Formats: sequence, structure tokens, C-alpha cells
Amino acid sequence: MRRHALTVAILALLLAFGAQAATRHKHKSETKPTPPVAASSAAAPQASALSPAEQARVNALVQYQKDLVSVLALRSDAEHLLGAALLARPLQDQPQGLSYHDLITRAAKVPNAGPGIIWSQLADCDVQANTCPNADAFAQLQKQDADNAAVWMLAMDLASEKNDASAIRADLAKAAAAKGYDDYFGIALQGIAMSVGTLPPLPDTMAGARTGDPATAAGVELLIAFGVANQQPRPSLQPLLQLCSPDQASRDDALKGDCLKAAHDLEWGSSPMGRAVGLHIRGELDASARDTAQKAARDLAWQMQNYGALGMKAFTDDKLAQQLLDAARTGGTELSLVLSTLRANGIATEAPAGWQPQPPESQPTTGSSASRPVSGSSTDPR
Repeated sequence: MRRHALTVAILALLLAFGAQAATRHKHKSETKPTPPVAASSAAAPQASALSPAEQARVNALVQYQKDLVSVLALRSDAEHLLGAALLARPLQDQPQGLSYHDLITRAAKVPNAGPGIIWSQLADCDVQANTCPNADAFAQLQKQDADNAAVWMLAMDLASEKNDASAIRADLAKAAAAKGYDDYFGIALQGIAMSVGTLPPLPDTMAGARTGDPATAAGVELLIAFGVANQQPRPSLQPLLQLCSPDQASRDDALKGDCLKAAHDLEWGSSPMGRAVGLHIRGELDASARDTAQKAARDLAWQMQNYGALGMKAFTDDKLAQQLLDAARTGGTELSLVLSTLRANGIATEAPAGWQPQPPESQPTTGSSASRPVSGSSTDPR
């Protein structure tokens, strides 16, 4: 179906440059995360293929990230401690007090720490021991952030892993009753973007940069900020898409109503990916809204394509890199960052008449699975 293909295209376009930064770092972002790797692979896809000059740059990037963590650990505010924790998470063998666990625990204890920090604490777990996401953090979110549909969509993922259909349905009802959707990517990015400005990158982090890789301080900061932020835990939306299929919704009015309410949360929430899925569900289940949902989905694909292009350009354009970092430091959501960046660069947020995104099979690999969920399944709704 055309609507379905457009949704997949949007997911392929999602945060092209942020996902590309994560790929260059060889980071993976999941609510049930694989142990991530530091910014050590920013220079090349395979460590074995690195030249001596590239390896030296990789080592310098890792050391820069370690130095940032050491300096930031002296702070006591929630934002910089969050940034320090997220920067520390990919690093191996961090000393006591400088580990991800130690720093995210400190950040969560700061009096003004909000649910965004608790959300990041979901990744404070052991993948091999099957303790992800962090059970205490998830329990706290269910109490502290119950009006956030993302919490209940995460619960749907966990119930899906257990094949618990009744729990999935109950969690959908809670998501439908929520007031909005926020996966707190913006909070994580703000903490990291504020933190990378604490120390200037040394020249060795830019030496030997390959074509398209950052060769200036602002570019290096941008690469690390977005690469690390793309490790932010996010719920899969697969259980929602499966439960809210037209076939099931057509046989259950209560289910259809909850699906449309949850889709509204996603459509007007924090995440471009969530908006894409929300529009997809609304277009499938509400015939009267099909045309407007289709147009909004096409506009979203246009926004993501242009935002991705700006982001890739920013790696080698200091003015643009600084603009993106400054925007990230002001906070907001992932989607608001996309829109403000486009407007700041004179790019329309509505697609030109007749414009269509490339079909999914012709899209380059952008690492859109950087948002991989609790279940470890793909975010592609096929």
C-alpha cells in the first residue's frame, strides 16, 4: 500500500545524520542495549582496516571522550551529570566514580532530576544477564511519568516479549489515556551537547579525517553529541502497529478508539519516528483522515530528508555545526529540533507539490535501527 510504503520511507530517512554519527561510532541504541562501543570507530567501519593515522585519530577521540567524563564528573547539576553518564556509557573499564552506572545514579539523585534522566537510566542494566531495561527505573517511570504514552508503549514491548496479549491490550489502554508521548531524546541530546563544549577537542581528534568526516572542533563535538545521543533507549512501536492493524480494529470499536488516541499521542509527540507511525495508524483506521494523514506523512519525509542532508553537511561546515549544537543545548524535543533547524536554514517544512520520497529499497542505510527497541526487533513496521 502507498501509505505503508511512505511510512517505511520516513523511517529510513529518520535522523539520517544522527544515525550516521552513531554508525561512525559503531553505537547501537536500544532499550535492551548491546554494550556500545566508544567513539573509537569514527574514522572507519572496521578496526582491522584502519591505517596507523586513522587508528591514532580513533585513540584521540576515545581519550577526548574520557577526558570529558573526568571533568564533567566534578559537576553536581543534573544536566552535566547526565551528559557525563551518557558519554561514559560506551567507554570500557572506567574507574569507580566515572562509570555510566555511577554517574547516571548520581544524576538521578539530583533534586531537580526529571523523568528524562530516569528514562536514560533504563539502559543501566546487563544485556547478557537479561536484566534490561532497568526494572527499578521502569517502575519509577510508571509512577512518576504515567501520563507519558512512551512508558506504556515500552510496557507493550515487554509484554510482547512474553506473548502476553492481555497485558499488551491493557498497556495500550494506558497509552491511549496518556497526555502525550516523549522518549526524551531531546533531554539526552541537550545533556551531551552541553557537555561536549566543556573541553575543546585536541588537534589529534581531527588529524587524518577521511572525506566527509569532521575535521574541525565543532564537527567533532557534533559527531560525538549526536552519535552518543542515538544510544537513547526508545520503545519499539511494533506491538502497537500489530495490535492496531485495520483487520483487528475493524472488529473491535474499543480497540479502534484506543489505537486512534495512542496514534494522536505519537503524531503530536516528541519523535519523528513516532509521528510517522501515528500518521500511519490514523490513515489506516480513519478513512476521513486518510488524505490529510498522507500529506502530513509526505511532509514529514521531506523534513527528515532535508534535516539529514543539513546534518551531514554540518560535519564539515563549522557554522552549521555550531548552529545545530546551539539548538541542541537549548533543549526541546527531537521533532522540534528538526523543525527549528529547517526554519533557521530557510527550508520549507511542507513538501513541494508532486514531491515524493525515494522508495525504501533505494534509500541508503542510515542506521534507522539506531532506535531499536526493548524486543530487539526492527522499527520497520512491515
